[in-house]
Amino acid sequence: MALVRLENAHQARLVRLLRDDGPRSRVELGDALGLSRSTLTSELDRLVAHGLVEVAGPAASRGGRRSSRLRLSGGMRFAGVVVAPDRIRVAVTDGELNVLAEATEPSDVGDGPEPVIGRVVDLVEKLRAEVGAAELTGVGVALPGPVDTESGTSAAPAALPGWQRYPVRDALTAELRCPVLVDNDANLLALGEQHAGIGRTFDDFLYLKLGTAVGSGLVLGGALYRGATSSAGDIAHLPLGEDGPVCACGETGCFEAYCGDAALVRSALDAARSGRSAALADRLAAAGSLTVRDVAAAATAGDPEAQTLVRDAARRIGRVLVGLVSFFNPGIVVIGGAADGLGHILLAEIRAVVYRRSAPLATGTMPVVLSDLGERAGLVGAARLASEHVFAAA
Repeated sequence: MALVRLENAHQARLVRLLRDDGPRSRVELGDALGLSRSTLTSELDRLVAHGLVEVAGPAASRGGRRSSRLRLSGGMRFAGVVVAPDRIRVAVTDGELNVLAEATEPSDVGDGPEPVIGRVVDLVEKLRAEVGAAELTGVGVALPGPVDTESGTSAAPAALPGWQRYPVRDALTAELRCPVLVDNDANLLALGEQHAGIGRTFDDFLYLKLGTAVGSGLVLGGALYRGATSSAGDIAHLPLGEDGPVCACGETGCFEAYCGDAALVRSALDAARSGRSAALADRLAAAGSLTVRDVAAAATAGDPEAQTLVRDAARRIGRVLVGLVSFFNPGIVVIGGAADGLGHILLAEIRAVVYRRSAPLATGTMPVVLSDLGERAGLVGAARLASEHVFAAA
């Protein structure tokens, strides 16, 4: 569909409500936004005339003549892109950010930005054609590590070597011919949870991203909080010990160096080679290497040493969360990104530390839970980022 141009704040509020809550009657829209009947009618008629809103069928009767329900245009299509260190994930959504098609393929960010961005374009165009969209309304992109959101570039040389100041946003805008927005992956995971996950019912929550790269996204007062220079939530390099393992950033004892996937694998290799874990030693002998999934499988199968490694990492994660919870006082903590099989082992230990070490006032009603969206949260959050830009008043 043609480039979306909203004329005023009333229209922006209307389309965002239809995005977030789905089809609504005129009466429901007026009640939710507090608009007069004449203003509501005028703005909706203009949105319909511009092809941004359409009739979705009859509304439930309230007595008298039945009105129609309205929804965002069925031709509206957003794309969400997640660039991870070892893979690319892409999805195309409708205007309400329901995923219509998605694809994943292996990739190595160490190859540099040009080949990775080229594959992103190919995958987006493939999915666009698959869903029958002539063009996209907007595209959101999640990158690991801090992002300069003003320029749409990576500001994380450790997470994305060779990508520093590469114009990710501008390169994709030129290829895909629609608005493109770029942000940190943890921020967009939080946005995805806010839109379609357990964070939907909370105005203040913290998303903790585990995995290859560690980070967090903060939603405060119902809005994503980025900080003065878009680096809020960048917890990967919080120092946990001066004599700890060397981190990819060059420092020692960083949170990620202790609790990221690479740290778990490093500890697992040591356990396998020293004979402390028969399960990990057998796997190493068979495969020649270990992955975080091997650690998860061994821990889930009851291997004591693998369980100890996971619980040690969980206790460190819990201690970091104690500080974050005490400072931000979120309504809920959502944890995602752990390898399959690790989440519930980590969660039990993290909860124990957080509830034992935090002030009761901060945690008395605060759940600590695993994400129910999984990796799809990043795709939905990226599409949501694009829609926030497109659905802003002129």
